[in-house]
Amino acid sequence: MNTPASALPVIRLKSDRMPGHPWVWSAQVHKPETRLPPGSVVDVVDAKDRFVGRGFWNGHARIALRLLTNDPAEPIDADWIAARIARAVELRRELLQLDDTSDAWRVVHSEGDGLSGLIVDRYADILVIEYFAAGMWKFREAIHAALLTHFPGARLYWFAESHVQKQESFDCRAAEAPAAVEVHEHGLRFHAAPGSGHKTGFFADQRDNRRRFAELARGRRVLDLCCNAGGFAVHALAAGAKEATGVDMDAGILEVARANATANQLDAKFEQADIFDWLRGAITRGEQYDAVVLDPAKLTRDRSKVIDALKKYFAMNRLALDVIPPGGLLLTCSCTGLVSEEDFLEMLRRVALNAGREIQVLEVRGAGTDHPVRSDVPEGRYLKAVFCRVM
Repeated sequence: MNTPASALPVIRLKSDRMPGHPWVWSAQVHKPETRLPPGSVVDVVDAKDRFVGRGFWNGHARIALRLLTNDPAEPIDADWIAARIARAVELRRELLQLDDTSDAWRVVHSEGDGLSGLIVDRYADILVIEYFAAGMWKFREAIHAALLTHFPGARLYWFAESHVQKQESFDCRAAEAPAAVEVHEHGLRFHAAPGSGHKTGFFADQRDNRRRFAELARGRRVLDLCCNAGGFAVHALAAGAKEATGVDMDAGILEVARANATANQLDAKFEQADIFDWLRGAITRGEQYDAVVLDPAKLTRDRSKVIDALKKYFAMNRLALDVIPPGGLLLTCSCTGLVSEEDFLEMLRRVALNAGREIQVLEVRGAGTDHPVRSDVPEGRYLKAVFCRVM
């Protein structure tokens, strides 16, 4: 296909092969002779001048191009944004029927919904909008208007991490943080506070995994490590766990965890501690927990630090095995997108070998269905949740 008749600037790839991924790195393109502002909409052609697609250009970023469509007749404008958002909402509400389960779910999952550089999460009447690309930030008014058509009266809170603004060369002045809100999941009540300094205090991506763990943990003594707001502990107790203890370093988020347990009339215990120190103490005391969750925060964003992250995962999981009796359950998670599922499972194999224990992998899950993953963007499957029995 030849270059379409278009008034848009044209960016030429160095290769005559299709990229195979919506991200195109700066080393893969010829820089335009005329400087284009970050986030400009451009046409993309290959080395033989054949049309490849249309998307956002950013000459300052490592991801120089974010391809949004391969249809030369499809303009990238406010109507296109509205149509993609409508498609994303339809998936959640009509096909997945998430409103029947929760009022906290992901509305837009970046590449997974064809909206590279945009994430939107719903917490009751609050929509949290996170920008990862200068191009999406330029369309913010269209994005906000489109969201309000599907969530009339919603409070909007938008932001971009400082390192993203620096990499992408845009200045996002965050909205004022809204008042905290109560959200509901599988009939349980939780506190969500976007912009509070604890992310939101509630991570919807683990919704289905919390429910599954609770089913498996009935009648068991639960230990929730890196518990954040206590979602796993609360779900487990509500489903019939014998008792539940949560451990986290953050004193502020533990107050939220305690409030979540109280809101559901459940008696969970939460302790502030480094999990390594806490586990060593528990091992010394001879404590045993027959259902353990290990769900640490992201360990690295740097590809050169992946080996260090895997070493830390190994140390955490190896220590956790020493409080799990034979026949006990372990749910071990990684939200570090740069750590592949294959590498995470290999880490577990080495943990079992080192401990002289048998780890039976029961199932490997990811984020909920409101976090769709495009087949050509495997990085979108960032969450690994491995359900195991330890012998």
